[in-house]
Amino acid sequence: DYKTAYQTLIEEIAYTWFNRIIAIRFMEVNGYLPSNIRVLSSLTPGKTEPDIVTHPFEAELNLTEKEKDLVFDMKMDAAKQDELFKFLFIKQCNVLNQYLPELFENMNDYTEMLIDLKYTDSDSVVRRIVSDIDENDWKETVEIVGWIYQFYNSERKAIVDAYVKKGKKVIKEDVPAKTQLFTPDWIVRYLVDNSLGRLWLEHNPNSNLRKHLDYYIEEAEQNKEILISIQNDKSKSLAPQDIKFMDPSMGSGHILIYAFDVLVNIYKECGYSERDIPEMILKHNLYGLELDKRAYQLAYFSLMMKARQYDKNYIKD
Repeated sequence: DYKTAYQTLIEEIAYTWFNRIIAIRFMEVNGYLPSNIRVLSSLTPGKTEPDIVTHPFEAELNLTEKEKDLVFDMKMDAAKQDELFKFLFIKQCNVLNQYLPELFENMNDYTEMLIDLKYTDSDSVVRRIVSDIDENDWKETVEIVGWIYQFYNSERKAIVDAYVKKGKKVIKEDVPAKTQLFTPDWIVRYLVDNSLGRLWLEHNPNSNLRKHLDYYIEEAEQNKEILISIQNDKSKSLAPQDIKFMDPSMGSGHILIYAFDVLVNIYKECGYSERDIPEMILKHNLYGLELDKRAYQLAYFSLMMKARQYDKNYIKD
């Protein structure tokens, strides 16, 4: 019906821009944007005008001559600073499409029309995300993307939980909110250390990987039959690129992100260069499934940023 269609449209637009704002904030703080010009904030302490508004022609936005004239005119008009910011933000998203197409996908015109981005309002999403979260929390900690998404979903999850308690069934649209569970960091490490980590150590008993696995549990004593089976399996050779690690319900990717770090150590001890490792991991090792497109996009983004952490040119090549 009309009400459901309207709500679906609003949700689609909200999560599209939410994901992009979060992603750009992470990238600008860590210096991952192609131009290194900040989009939501400024490198100058106390300055509320984003650097992209201050220096729009240095932001590598592929502006046409007509667009350059438009930007110049808006920049000269004090009443159009938010309009200018919105225009530049959308242009930045379009540029990022060539680097991160699964997140910064091509949009329909109505998606751009229905977003209201302001930096002059102290209570706007842009200003709040800059002021309310300490900048150090964004640095090289891509898991923050998933943490924020958890809180984004919390209100909807509470609503769904309430009607489920009344005996109502969960409708298709609410499955992501109902089933989205945040896995604490120690559980993530425990699971990966004792699956991926154990697999590697079983085939490489002299590996140094063990010292990187804080939650690894040594094998329990087994009967003779099981020991023979384990030994037969251990005797099979295993190269890093032969490992297939899958999370069947990956959410925003926390388990895959930590598995990425473990795989980096595995590849390193096998002599691979740090620059080649990220692409090999994403090509050969990590797999995930997810019902929620929003969470999938954030998992994709998080893994790209993890690769960028190890190879500074990864998303630029």
